Amino acid sequence: MDLFWIFAAISGLGLVGYAMQILAIRRHLGGQENRQGGGAAHPDPDSSASLEFTDPISVLKPLKGLDDNLFDNLESFCLQDYPLYEIIFSLQDRNDPAHKVAAKVQERHPDRDISIVVEDCQIGLNPKVNNLLAAYRRAKHPYILISDSNVRVGPDYLRAIIEPMRNPAVGLVSNPIRGMGGRTLGAIFENLHLNSFIMGSVCFLDRFLRMPCVVGKSMLMRRIDLEAAGGLFAVRDVLAEDYVLGRKIHSMGLKVVLSEYPIDNVNHYWGVRRFINRHTRWGKMRWRIGGFRYLFELISNSVFVSWLPLLFWGPTGSTVAFAGGVSVLKMAGDYFLARRISARIPFWHFLLSPLKDVFVGILWFAPLLSRSVTWRGNRFRIGPDSLLTPWRERPAENAFAWTAWFSKRTTVSGRP
Repeated sequence: MDLFWIFAAISGLGLVGYAMQILAIRRHLGGQENRQGGGAAHPDPDSSASLEFTDPISVLKPLKGLDDNLFDNLESFCLQDYPLYEIIFSLQDRNDPAHKVAAKVQERHPDRDISIVVEDCQIGLNPKVNNLLAAYRRAKHPYILISDSNVRVGPDYLRAIIEPMRNPAVGLVSNPIRGMGGRTLGAIFENLHLNSFIMGSVCFLDRFLRMPCVVGKSMLMRRIDLEAAGGLFAVRDVLAEDYVLGRKIHSMGLKVVLSEYPIDNVNHYWGVRRFINRHTRWGKMRWRIGGFRYLFELISNSVFVSWLPLLFWGPTGSTVAFAGGVSVLKMAGDYFLARRISARIPFWHFLLSPLKDVFVGILWFAPLLSRSVTWRGNRFRIGPDSLLTPWRERPAENAFAWTAWFSKRTTVSGRP
């Protein structure tokens, strides 16, 4: 049973690490947990001068398909208490159903500077960047805000995210992401993961290790800094365009800041298959970027590690008590954290938290078995720093291709 105690020690370290993540979130967000889309209060500035820094912003919104609550998400950007900004919705296809939603938002808010750009751009392999390039060319303001279509924000969002830019040493501002909703198993898993592992990791790296970790759902940059970093064109062939942009701007000697303002990622009707696809893709991305550091993700998954003794020794009193105890502690941490960040997730969702962690633990191994990723119907091979190349089957990677290759070789050589 010596191995059992090794599992116990690793799970204990994972729980300690999660406690540190919770502490990082509490320290980072401070009193900002209650800011949320649809009904957030205005920030309480230290002085009236803080309200005066409101330089014009171009908000770029790449659209593809019907995200959950898409109309409400897009409309939340039309309700900003901000003096001068534009919104550019960009699509690849006029027949995309998101086009009608964007047009309805534009019609509902004629007082706002809203443009809809439709252009089939295939300059790079990253479909999101392809979608953004046409909008970027239309943008007319000195600040560029890239925002995904599945996020919802409060009316004080633009004021909050631009405030750090008062400091000329700041080159990029991103936001913590809070998962909201959840009416299917895949969506529940997604929100639980966003509110624990994703938010915890981002805040921990920023708060304690001083390592910027940019999440592309919300990125504000000066146009001049973005151009100096190579622009969107420089990240057209990478999967982690947000991480690479953040690194490029940081390498220019500018600060990458994580705002204290959380934004809502609305997920209601995800299927489990979509959850699997998303997190195998993200796992492969982190493996190709982080290398051996990716191992710490498995070690920090205390629930998955605590369930391994059940696999090796079966359900005994010790293994069941161990897995159950760790699972209860992790559920309690998830529930406490969700209350602190006002995620408004039903209590019974947290009963699925251990199952989600076991699921994520299994998905952790995907990058070790395959280098292909599927994104928006396209399949790519992912290389170092998440560089994408078009997928090409290799004989050794496909059983049918291998058989055909071997048959051809033996036929040419005259052997049966």
